[in-house]
Amino acid sequence: MDIDLTPKSSKSVYGGDGGSYFSWSPSDLPMLKEGNIGASKIALKKNGLALPSYSDSAKVAYVLQGSGTAGIILYEAEKEKVIAVKEGDAIALPFGVVTWWFNKDDTELVVLFMGDTSKGHKAGEFTEFALTGANGIFTGFTTEFVGRAWDLEEDKVKELVGSQKSTGIIQVKDGFKMPEPSEEDRKGMALNCLEAPLDVDIKNGGRVVVLNTKNLPLVEQVGLGADLVRIDAGSMCSPGFSCDSAYQVTYIVRGSGRAQIVGVDGKRKLEIRVQAGNLFIVPRFFVVSKIADEEGMDWFSIITAPNPIFCHLAGRTSVWKALNSQVLQASFNVSPEAEQHFRSKRTNAEIFFPAPN
Repeated sequence: MDIDLTPKSSKSVYGGDGGSYFSWSPSDLPMLKEGNIGASKIALKKNGLALPSYSDSAKVAYVLQGSGTAGIILYEAEKEKVIAVKEGDAIALPFGVVTWWFNKDDTELVVLFMGDTSKGHKAGEFTEFALTGANGIFTGFTTEFVGRAWDLEEDKVKELVGSQKSTGIIQVKDGFKMPEPSEEDRKGMALNCLEAPLDVDIKNGGRVVVLNTKNLPLVEQVGLGADLVRIDAGSMCSPGFSCDSAYQVTYIVRGSGRAQIVGVDGKRKLEIRVQAGNLFIVPRFFVVSKIADEEGMDWFSIITAPNPIFCHLAGRTSVWKALNSQVLQASFNVSPEAEQHFRSKRTNAEIFFPAPN
């Protein structure tokens, strides 16, 4: 595979007083098209409202910063679910789900979206369908059709369809009352990765929270797995690969570090420093490893399988510990002593390796 794997930052697509919409383009990050993966962000200022819309792609949303409110309307639901969202929240959004997002606070609300575009209009890009605004769906219908559908007079149709001149994101007036979130609505809809039980916790190494069909049931409908990984200063994430033919899409949330990706025939395809805001994609079966800088590094990833399986190539649970010693000796073409020395290392450590003393 001869394709550019260099991490990229998002670019602004549109914005205004209420906030901005950012996206990654396949022209800048070719692996998006190769893997049929989309990625975007919204950043809402105080009183910013991302207008109701739906997408042609299933997604996982992750709140990078701030807090706010989200409205989610699932298939054929008679009532929307209105939930509070805050930093660390992950939300699974199946195809065609209608959502809106609102920020009432001074701190910007920033939400990351990553998902599968294999059934979308464009490979590697989300296509959003606005319900209202200057580009809303009903601006394309005649007043006759809208009037028949909504049982409204022509003048009322023109008022409803034509009054909102903005697109995508608006800013509501101070004091405008938005719906209040419900704790009941939140159940099963969101998982806070900063507060959830840890799936992996290694002292001075790192921590992992994995999203799957057990802790976030809608993941099954989305068809994606996801995780939040936080590694400490100088810590290393074991070289490994997805063994169920899945792509890994990684967004650096905090900190910085170094990453290497190795592909077919042992060719190093990427060796680069990554930092907060970067997005990169690991091709299927390619091996990736990361080492954090002095401030540590956090990343949020989606994997294009709902319950992903990884194979690690270092540590107690690696394939090396499972292989027969004679097979290792012959495969490496080394002496029994060298094989035993190799096998004696990393007998307790797994996945994350703390910085050397």
